[in-house]
Amino acid sequence: MPAASIPDMVIDMRRLARRSGESPARENMGRPRVLIVGNLASAWGGTPAVCEGLASRLESRGWVVTATSTRQPRIQRLANMLATVWRRRREYDVAMVDVFSGPAFVWAETVCHLLKALKKPYVLVLHGGGLPSFAIRSRRRVERVVRGAAAVVAQSQYLAGVAGGSGPIVEFIPNPIDVDQCPFRLRDSPSPALVWLRSFHRIYNPSLAVRVVGLLAKELPEIALTMIGFDKGDGSLDEARELAATLGVERNVRFQTAVPKRDVPTWLNRADLFLNTTNVDNTPVSVQEAMACGLCVVSTSVGGVPYLVGDAVEGLLVGPDDAQAMADAVRRLLNDPALAARLSMAARRRVETMDWPVVVDAWEDLLYSVSPADRF
Repeated sequence: MPAASIPDMVIDMRRLARRSGESPARENMGRPRVLIVGNLASAWGGTPAVCEGLASRLESRGWVVTATSTRQPRIQRLANMLATVWRRRREYDVAMVDVFSGPAFVWAETVCHLLKALKKPYVLVLHGGGLPSFAIRSRRRVERVVRGAAAVVAQSQYLAGVAGGSGPIVEFIPNPIDVDQCPFRLRDSPSPALVWLRSFHRIYNPSLAVRVVGLLAKELPEIALTMIGFDKGDGSLDEARELAATLGVERNVRFQTAVPKRDVPTWLNRADLFLNTTNVDNTPVSVQEAMACGLCVVSTSVGGVPYLVGDAVEGLLVGPDDAQAMADAVRRLLNDPALAARLSMAARRRVETMDWPVVVDAWEDLLYSVSPADRF
C-alpha cells in the first residue's frame, strides 16, 4: 500500500467503526480533560499552531481543555509550561505534547519528565521536517521520551521513524486544514501564473522559484510568479530579489509580505500552479491549502512531501534544488491540460480526508483510548 494512503486509511477506519456501532455511545460518557502543551504562537502575532485550532474545536464539542504556553521568550515559555503541568495537575486527565527538534526538544523532554512523575498519560505529537535527523543524533534522549508515552502521533510515515520502535505504535493523524475555506477551481487549462507561499528562509530555498522563472521567461514572457511570506531575516529575501534582477525577470516576480491567514485562499486562487521549493519539510499546510484550492503542485521531493503529494498522482515531484526539473514540470503542466485537470481534482480529493471535522474525530478516538479508565 502506498505510504501516502496510510493517513486516509486510519481516519476512514475510525469513522467506519463509529458508524458501525463498534465505538462506545460517547454521548453518555464523561470526556477526559485535556492539557495541550505547545507553542501558542498566535498570542505574540505568529502563525496559529495546529494545537490551538485543535483546542478550540475540542472545546466546541464539550471537552475541557487547558493549553500552554502563550509566552514568547523561550525560558519563560518553558517555565510557564512546567508551572501549568504542576499547578493544574488536578484539572486534566491526559496531556498532548508537541515535539520539535533542536533546542525546542528540551521543552517536550522536560514537560514529559514531569508528566511521568505525576503519572499522567501523555501523547506525543511529532512536528517538523528536521525531527528525523535530530532523532538519529539524539537517539537516547528521544527514546526516553517516546518510551513513556501513551501514544505517538505522526502526520506521515516520514515522522513515524522518530519513534524507532521503542514505544507505542505510531498513530497517523494528518495535519488538518479548513477545506471549506479553500474555494476549489479545476485547473483544466492552466496559465503560467505561479505562486510560492512560505517564509523567506534558506531551508525553503526561495531562490529556486526565481531560477525556475528565469529558465521559462524567454519562451513564456507572460509568466508571473508571486512570492508570499514572512522575512525570517537570514538574507534569503534579498538574495531572491537580487537574483530576479540578475536574471532579468524582476518584472515577472512579485514579492509580497505575508498575508493574513484568512486571505491565503484568495491569493492562491489568483494563480494556477504552486511551487514548493523547500529543502526540508514535513506536511506543509501551504501545500495542503494549494491542493484544496485545486492548484497544480510542483514540489521538491523531500521529507514528508511524498507522503502528501504522490508524483503524477496529486502533483509533480522533482529533486531538491533542481531548477531545470522544476521548470520542465511547469512546462509539462502548461502543455498537458488533461494532466493538469487530473492532478487538480486528485489533490482536492486528497486533502478532503484532512478536513478539520475528520481530524477532530480521530483525535477524540485517540484521547478516549489513552485516558485513565476511572474517568468513565
